[in-house]
Amino acid sequence: MLPTDDRPLAGVRVVEFCHVAAGPFCGMLLADFGAEVIKVEPPDGDAMRQWPPITEGFSENFASINRGKRSIALDLKDPAARDHARELVLQADVLIENSRPGVMQRLGLGWDWFSARKPTLIYCSISAFGQDGPRGAEGGFDLTIQAAAGVMSVTGEPEGAPVKSGVPLVDFGAGLYAAFSIASLIARVRAGGAGGHLDVPMFATTIAMSALQTSEYFGTGRNPRKLGSAHPRNAPYQAYRSSDGYFAIAAGNNKLWQQVCEIAGTTELLTDARFTSPTLRAANQEALRDLLEVRFTTDTSANWLGRFAPAGVPSAPINGYAEALADPQSTHLGLVQPATLPNGVHTRTVVCPVRIDGQVLPVDTRPPALGEHSASILKELTARP
Repeated sequence: MLPTDDRPLAGVRVVEFCHVAAGPFCGMLLADFGAEVIKVEPPDGDAMRQWPPITEGFSENFASINRGKRSIALDLKDPAARDHARELVLQADVLIENSRPGVMQRLGLGWDWFSARKPTLIYCSISAFGQDGPRGAEGGFDLTIQAAAGVMSVTGEPEGAPVKSGVPLVDFGAGLYAAFSIASLIARVRAGGAGGHLDVPMFATTIAMSALQTSEYFGTGRNPRKLGSAHPRNAPYQAYRSSDGYFAIAAGNNKLWQQVCEIAGTTELLTDARFTSPTLRAANQEALRDLLEVRFTTDTSANWLGRFAPAGVPSAPINGYAEALADPQSTHLGLVQPATLPNGVHTRTVVCPVRIDGQVLPVDTRPPALGEHSASILKELTARP
C-alpha cells in the first residue's frame, strides 16, 4: 500500500457543497487520491444520510460515497455561516457544488464572488443541464437524465417497457468527469496557470459516454434500438439461456465464433450464409440465439462456462453483487475493505479500484457524522492568518 503522503493529490484542499450522488462521488474520488475534503452540509444534513440501508442510525449508502471527508454543518442562509463558508473556500484549492444554477450565487458563494478574490480557485459546478441555455434552470435526477439523454431508449428488451440502467451511471459518470476535469485544472494551477469555473452538465456527460450510440446515429441516420443484452455489431455477444438459468458469452470475432461452434457442437453454423461475418451474425442475431439456445439448454450454465473459459472464449455467469464481491479477482485486487461507521458499527466498503505502481491507495474508509468536525474546522479558520 502506498504511504498516505505519496498520494498524488496530497496537500490539495477541497470544499464540497454537495448532496446525494454526483458531487459527493466526485469529492470522494479526490479524497481517495489524497485531497483533504471538507463537506459543508445544512443543519439537517445531506439528504442521502436518510437513504437505507440504515445501520443503527447511519446510512450505508451515504457512507459508500462520503468516506474520507470531514463534515461541517452550516446554515448558509445565515450571514455568519456564509462568511465562514467563504473563508473556507478562500483557504482551499477546489470548490465542488451540485445545486441548481443560481443557488450558490444567491447564497453569496457563486463563482462571481470568488473569481476576483482567488484566481487560482477551481470552482466545479455539477448540474442537470448546465449553467445556462434553454434548460439550464431545470433540475434532474439520474432517472430523468437517463431518459432525456437517450440511455433508456437503448436499455431493456426490444419489446419491453422503458427501463433505466440498474447502476446510476448518470450520477457517477458526471462525478468521474468532474473529478478528471478538476485534476486537469490542478495540473494547470501547479504549472503557474489560473483556476477556473468548470461546468459539468449530467445531460451532456451522459450523451458523451454514449459515443457508440451517437456515432451509430450519425452514421446511419437512425436511432439505435434496444437489444436486451445483445450487441448491435457483434454476435454471439449476449446472455444465453441454459438448462438452469443464463450465462454470457462475448465472441466478437471469427476465431472466437469458431470456438463457440466447436464447443457447442454447432459447426454447421460456420457455413450458414447468415453467420459468416460479425456484421451478418449481428444482423441475424435473433435467429442465431434461437439456434444456439437449442444446444445451451441441454446443460447448466456452470458446465458451459467450464468449457468456454479454457478455450479463451470471454464468458461469465450472471452474478449478483454477493457473487461479484466474492470473486477471487475482487479479493486479489483488495476491493473490499473493512469500514467503521461513526456510530461504531463495523461494515465493509468497496475502495478505490485503481492501483499506482502496483500499490493499493490507502483509502480512509470512515465517513463523517453530520457536523462532526464543525468545531475543529472553525477553530482552524480563526487560527490561519
